[in-house]
Amino acid sequence: MLPLTLLKAAQGKPMMVELKNGESFNGHLIDCDTFMNITLREVYQTAADSERFWKLKEVYIRGSTIKYLQVQPALLDSVKEEQQKTREAMRNNASGQRGGRGANRGGGMYHAPHGC
Repeated sequence: MLPLTLLKAAQGKPMMVELKNGESFNGHLIDCDTFMNITLREVYQTAADSERFWKLKEVYIRGSTIKYLQVQPALLDSVKEEQQKTREAMRNNASGQRGGRGANRGGGMYHAPHGC
């Protein structure tokens, strides 16, 4: 599963982000980009020593500082199911078509020239 696919599906849902420096953020994912920069809303920030907490309205986190992201297991399962359905649909569409260059051209039979 691609991380950006999961992040796009997680928009509006709660998640936990831990940074490389040990700080963590719990909030609702609002937006993400291709660099995994994310914006969270209604955020609880926890210091690396776990002794200090802050409640923030909104936070922007640079993707290169993220150690890991945690989403709800149900979201992970639904994204996996959706990707599986998409793959099966693509396989079913491709199996009914004749592929390759020049497919369906001509009558399919070779006729030798007269006089051979």
